[in-house]
Amino acid sequence: MEQRRIVFVIFEGFQPLDLSGPYEVFQHAHRLTGGYTCQIVAPQPGLVRSGSGLSVHAPHGVADLDPTGIDTVVVAGGGGVDRVRHDPALTDWIAAAGATARRVTSVCSGVFLLAAAGLLRGRRVTTHWAREQQLMREHPELVVDCDPIFLRDGRVWTSAGVTAGMDLALALVEDDLGRTVAHAIAQEMVLFLRRPGSQSQFSVPLWSTQPTTDPIRAVVAAIHTDPGARHGITDLAGYAGLSPRHLQRRFTAELGVPPAAYVEGVRLEAAKRALAEGDHPVETIAHRYGFGTAETLRRAFHRRLGVAPSDYRDRFRSTREYL
Repeated sequence: MEQRRIVFVIFEGFQPLDLSGPYEVFQHAHRLTGGYTCQIVAPQPGLVRSGSGLSVHAPHGVADLDPTGIDTVVVAGGGGVDRVRHDPALTDWIAAAGATARRVTSVCSGVFLLAAAGLLRGRRVTTHWAREQQLMREHPELVVDCDPIFLRDGRVWTSAGVTAGMDLALALVEDDLGRTVAHAIAQEMVLFLRRPGSQSQFSVPLWSTQPTTDPIRAVVAAIHTDPGARHGITDLAGYAGLSPRHLQRRFTAELGVPPAAYVEGVRLEAAKRALAEGDHPVETIAHRYGFGTAETLRRAFHRRLGVAPSDYRDRFRSTREYL
């Protein structure tokens, strides 16, 4: 088998898991198939200190590593990216490597380096949710979507932060070597689930602020205790001991989303778990978790995740064969 050359780009202040997670995925794939060779490059060769203080040896600097003949460029993120994206030697090397590489990828804020190298104009990209506004503000030429954990736009793949880099790398391996190999790697690395790229970066506790008063806490607790119960505004107002209008105003002020949107989000998370972990029909899941009909559930999935419930289930179910 011809080996694919994977080159990881790091710099002072990089996030170590943005490197080590994807690197281990490709090394596991190489041990299984012999299909990859991995290299690490930095602005200068030698020890490169990460943002957490962990140092990694980069055998190559950009001045001595040929940017041609690379299959996949993987650019790490980290706090140091705000400085090094203004380093012309590094961005020029990334631009040259990206011009001929089959794939160009970034983990977390590594997307800023790809943008600085001119490789992303007009592309749909993602990054860590905390960097979304900065990326949109500084690069209006990009289509920024920070809900998915990773995105593919042609030969450009971008991912959210930290552990999402492993999901990205597994997807790249699957693209190269097939689903069976990718799932075998997930099993060997004790990754509970290879998440599809469309899965949200945000679990329910993250996509809204936590309640600060007892009446709203009572409402939130009722929703999470039984997502499929009746949770109309009158029902929720009863849990809070408030009028529907007062609840609507206070709930939105404390959590940042209206009650109906919060209820749908909780129900969607419950439906996602049910689809991934069981074999009940979509219609049954829709009824159990308050969507009423399968069509209503499908519309919610398409609107929030961009996939159908059946597609979401297929991506998760296939993983269970190997885990």
